[in-house]
Amino acid sequence: MIGRLLRSADFERVLRTRTRASSTHFAVHHVADRPSRPHKSASADELSTDTAPILVEPVDDFLAHTPESLWLGAVVPKRHARRAVTRTLLKRQIRSVVDARADALLGGLWVVRLRAPFDKARFPSAASDALKQCAREELELLLSAAALRAATR
Repeated sequence: MIGRLLRSADFERVLRTRTRASSTHFAVHHVADRPSRPHKSASADELSTDTAPILVEPVDDFLAHTPESLWLGAVVPKRHARRAVTRTLLKRQIRSVVDARADALLGGLWVVRLRAPFDKARFPSAASDALKQCAREELELLLSAAALRAATR
């Protein structure tokens, strides 16, 4: 199962790295690490003077996700895909292709970002089958190249 990147700090950390592979519309970034731990804020129910609960689980359950695990983030900015339908279609294609190629990808944090818009003259519909097919083919080639480059480093 592929985890999802949710924290902006993780996105920023991965996007600061060099691009592993790029195509006409997409770029892929990778960091061989785990997502950062969320900061736990103390609530009114969890006072430091309260009695400590008896823990049955290991204290650090964050280690359940090994570095071999895969976490994915997708960046599809509005400036490249104005309509929400198009952004959703592209994010679904990204998740689908990464899921299909997960065995070939190294563990760690992966971010796929849309770096250029698709031609509106060629794809006038916001969620056409032609756009879906074109994005999927490009993503499959891109992730194959990214997997090869990541494996050789």
